[in-house]
Amino acid sequence: MIQSVSSLLKQGEGITLEFKSAQNDLPANVLETVCAFLNRYGGTLLLGVSDNGEIIGINTGRVQGLKKELVNALNNPQLLNPPVYIIPDEVEIDGKVVLHIHIPESSQVHSTKGKYFDRNEDGDFNITNNTNLIANLFLRKQNTFTENKIYPYATLKELRRELIQRARQMAVNRQPGHVWEDMDDLSLLRSVQLYQTDYSTGKEGLTLAALLLFGRDDVILSVLPFHKTDAVCRIENTDRYDDRDDIRINLIESYDRLMHFVEKHLPDRFVLKDDIRISARNLIFREVISNTLIHREYTNPYPAKLLIGREGVSTENANRSHGNILQLPNKFSPLPKNPVIARVFKEMGRADELGSGVRNIFNYYHHYSSLKPTLEDADIFRCFIHIDDFVGSSVIKHAGGQTGGQTGGQVVLTESQIAVLEVIKSNNSVSRNDIAKILNISTSAVQKHIEKLKQKHIIERVGPDFGGYWKVNQ
Repeated sequence: MIQSVSSLLKQGEGITLEFKSAQNDLPANVLETVCAFLNRYGGTLLLGVSDNGEIIGINTGRVQGLKKELVNALNNPQLLNPPVYIIPDEVEIDGKVVLHIHIPESSQVHSTKGKYFDRNEDGDFNITNNTNLIANLFLRKQNTFTENKIYPYATLKELRRELIQRARQMAVNRQPGHVWEDMDDLSLLRSVQLYQTDYSTGKEGLTLAALLLFGRDDVILSVLPFHKTDAVCRIENTDRYDDRDDIRINLIESYDRLMHFVEKHLPDRFVLKDDIRISARNLIFREVISNTLIHREYTNPYPAKLLIGREGVSTENANRSHGNILQLPNKFSPLPKNPVIARVFKEMGRADELGSGVRNIFNYYHHYSSLKPTLEDADIFRCFIHIDDFVGSSVIKHAGGQTGGQTGGQVVLTESQIAVLEVIKSNNSVSRNDIAKILNISTSAVQKHIEKLKQKHIIERVGPDFGGYWKVNQ
């Protein structure tokens, strides 16, 4: 980071770079620069640097305060609308602290305190009273980010209103008093830019993002005939598959089905977080699945995929890449793909701020493997989560810290193994196929859990597979 800042200082101010000599307080025009960067190509803002590139530095006692004030201002819709979430980085050069703020290009048109700003080589300029420049700005955003494509003949009848209500309720449950609570459906859609104006024709309408999030199945497949996410489990039957789900529906329910597919076929890990027993599996794959749905280029016919294999879980989806980038939590520069869709997922509590999801994946992957996940931001975005010894790795890490097949004389089981055991206890003549139907899992998964229970000497088969019974040893 120091080398990057040093290089920027030599480069000098330009259309994507601005210096501001903050020492104790945020500059009065800092939001104007952020707004202009968001509306143009994005850029970098350095606080604690004079206009000529001299490092002045921020007073040590004010660094954390300025960071907090800036983050709060960027998240306040009264100051910046729509708000954004950006975390400044501290960089120390020659004993002086500089705040480095990377501002990505936005898919939305932003204003600060009701005024619109754009960017050129000379800096920020106010275009509030120039309707032509504002119209051109909206047009450029709509053409660059395909989620903003407007369908002027689509009405609320093309949407599933119960899905809008579900999103509203999830947002209110997450944040009591949420602004969506008292909005009607159209106002809600407008508030998150799902209903926009086409400035080339003057017509208003629902956007592609609105149809993908809340549209009826037939409407979605009408505007995007190739829309699908293919979920495949290939552990036992590697030539074909053990289980498959062909998903061609809205993004809200696509998330539900993908999470169910993962929960159905993956072993869980339970860990302590703030003295609460939580699922590492759900924490990891919540982010993986959200990223697959949010950061996809939907006009590309390449089908998205989620594959559960012997060595781990991989996802693929079409992407609008800014170059082949291997994403790492300490070298992560998130670029928005579908910020409107991302915002709706965030309000519902299904995604975190841009970039934090990747950090969550790296925080919890070690519960499945010593190998780090790989996330490649290329024309096809690929993610791979390793799982060591897939068939034999179904040990829960309990809140008490116990791991392994037996710890201190106590047998440790996964929730899936416990579920199979409970079915056998209730009917010791039950078949593997019956267990699969009762638990709504594949027969191969039942066989896997039974083998583990037999290895731990918890159950044994007495007599033939047909006509025999299960003996439970504890």
